[in-house]
Amino acid sequence: MVTRTICLPRTVAGRVFGALLAGGLLAHWPASGQQVPAAPKHSQAQVAGQFLRAVLRAEYVAAYRRLAPEVRRAVSPAAFGAAARPLCKMGRRAAPLELYKLGVRLGDGGASRLFYSFAFAADSVLPQPSVLFEVTFRDTATRNILGFGLGRVTRRTVPEPGPRPSPHR
Repeated sequence: MVTRTICLPRTVAGRVFGALLAGGLLAHWPASGQQVPAAPKHSQAQVAGQFLRAVLRAEYVAAYRRLAPEVRRAVSPAAFGAAARPLCKMGRRAAPLELYKLGVRLGDGGASRLFYSFAFAADSVLPQPSVLFEVTFRDTATRNILGFGLGRVTRRTVPEPGPRPSPHR
């Protein structure tokens, strides 16, 4: 096996490129003692799905850990289990979930909450899902869950067939 190495001559352009590359790397290098911030391992949609699957499997301890710190301070694990139990009972019929929609709910005084709604995968053949599970986040950057519950299933109304206008007047 023959290995070839290509060496570029040290030209002015090569030196300039090297200096730019080194300068760019050093500009983003953290100062001594600082750590490089880690990118989130999972997206919010993935975190929301993992949380709901844990609730539907009655893994309340794992789900409770995903709550925002202020929610954990306000809600005991026992109260969380009591609130999650009805969702768990609903989820026993069909465990696979899929993302149905995401959006922002606007509240009073300009407050807003980011939400993800999940439906059973089996409901994808229906015109609308039978039930929606909703997970709420404070903003787009957080991965801690602010709230959860049943989402709003809006009933779409189909217009009744009425007399059609005649194409000839």
